[in-house]
Amino acid sequence: MSGINKQSKSSSKNSILIVGGVIAIVSVLLFAYLMWYVAPEDNIETVKVVAVTESGCIAETLDGFAVNIGDCQAEPGEFIPAKVDQKTKERAALMNPTR
Repeated sequence: MSGINKQSKSSSKNSILIVGGVIAIVSVLLFAYLMWYVAPEDNIETVKVVAVTESGCIAETLDGFAVNIGDCQAEPGEFIPAKVDQKTKERAALMNPTR
């Protein structure tokens, strides 16, 4: 009987290690994917200022995406260069398939 208990203990340790390893691998892959997906990719684009609000200037890119570019010293209707996150535009296009 003592041989059965020893075998059972080592088997349960192996199972725990395998499950822990799988969880660790999945979590690292998920973390890497999320970092790639949400990390900003800023480019300078010419945008048209649509409105100036308390939270910053709202502008429209030349391809029709609305973006908040932060504080600016522009009036509505002006074209200015601004940083625009390209991944935000990609996600917005995915959410609106009619574009």
